[in-house]
Amino acid sequence: MSGLTNARMMEGKRTRKLARKPAHHDPKLLLDVVEKSLDDDKAEDVIVIDLAGKSSFADYMVIASGRSTRQVSSMAEHLMERLKAADAGTVAAEGLSQGDWVLIDGGDVVIHLFRPEVRAFYNLEKMWGLELPASAAVSTVAVTA
Repeated sequence: MSGLTNARMMEGKRTRKLARKPAHHDPKLLLDVVEKSLDDDKAEDVIVIDLAGKSSFADYMVIASGRSTRQVSSMAEHLMERLKAADAGTVAAEGLSQGDWVLIDGGDVVIHLFRPEVRAFYNLEKMWGLELPASAAVSTVAVTA
């Protein structure tokens, strides 16, 4: 291999773009972005759970409800865009296409978006020692024949 060809190959390696590392953010600033986004999208029954010192996977967990699968998916898409714009790093979501329960990993803030029926069924709040908001609980009505 000639020296010129080898130099070009090395130059190509040096100019290759590296994955951008996210800026280190104060988790509270990311939480503010999340709360504002959910408020703008009219999320219901928003609960913030402070996990600092209790968990290693995040500093905050946010749980919120949307009235329909369309609203839940829309809230999730907007939230992901706003977190990325806030330079939160890699933002990943699960369940976006179904819209019943969307889990968004925003790094220091983890967000669960639910339809009310699904939220009442899984009741994540109970796992952290909190009560499900009364308005988030789905009432069942007995039908008699």
